Amino acid sequence: MGALTPARGPKQPQQERSRATRLKLLEAAVSCLAERGWSGSTVAVVAERAGVSRGAAQHHFRTREDLFTAAVEHVAEKRQNAVKAVAHNLPPAGSVARTWIIVEELVGLYTGPLFRAALHLWVAASDEPPLRDRVTALEARVGREAHRTAVALLDADESVPGVRETVQGLLDMARGLGLANLLTDDSTRRAKVVEQWAKVIDDLLAT
Repeated sequence: MGALTPARGPKQPQQERSRATRLKLLEAAVSCLAERGWSGSTVAVVAERAGVSRGAAQHHFRTREDLFTAAVEHVAEKRQNAVKAVAHNLPPAGSVARTWIIVEELVGLYTGPLFRAALHLWVAASDEPPLRDRVTALEARVGREAHRTAVALLDADESVPGVRETVQGLLDMARGLGLANLLTDDSTRRAKVVEQWAKVIDDLLAT
């Protein structure tokens, strides 16, 4: 009889390594895009920052566009989940303090490295036709999810006239604050705007 063929080990460790490599690439892609912009963020640069080979990067993401749209979507989803988690530790319903925390968290969706990375992706998409449709679809999905999250956290009744538009106005305002924060530290003005919008939203929901 010939030698017994060793049984194959479980596949799970390899799958876990693959998921870990993919996660490293996604996180590295966002940080590269935020720091270097589209022109300075290549697959090779991202792979180096993630500590993996370029071949491994291309195994997970066939094109540069695949990598960066997946990266922005991944971190956007992660941030949305963090905002939703706030619902478990809020002050009592009907208080301005509760609304203030929710508004501040929603504004946080549009500040920091994620927003900076997404902005670079939007600018690149305006000049890159192959990227434009993908980024447009991505932005629509992220925007819809942000709106749903805001409505759920605020417990807003969109059947009431003006509520849907006010919630969307809140998100548009948050995006504007994110843009203002790109060049200078806008935290002082942002805090005052957040406080005022919390009062506006609270008054609207109380009617």
